[in-house]
Amino acid sequence: MDIEHVVLLARLKLTESEKELFPGQVDSIINYMDQLNELDTTNVEPTAHILPLRNVFREDNTTASLPQDKAMQNAPERDGSFYRVPKIIE
Repeated sequence: MDIEHVVLLARLKLTESEKELFPGQVDSIINYMDQLNELDTTNVEPTAHILPLRNVFREDNTTASLPQDKAMQNAPERDGSFYRVPKIIE
């Protein structure tokens, strides 16, 4: 395996000591993948997640809005019935 090529493809910046350490780590990962490939998975369905997941949605309920005076009571600055904020575009 050409570590320089892998480093280039992954856009990594490795020090010389990391470049010496990297091949051994990659070899151990590949060896582990080989061990996993030896397992019989013929009756195992492909999954995206090991746990059965489902989205939990709540029903939307219509409720009364907050009264405008109460919503505006903590505004540091107001302009009528609007919040006044600092200008950010010149």
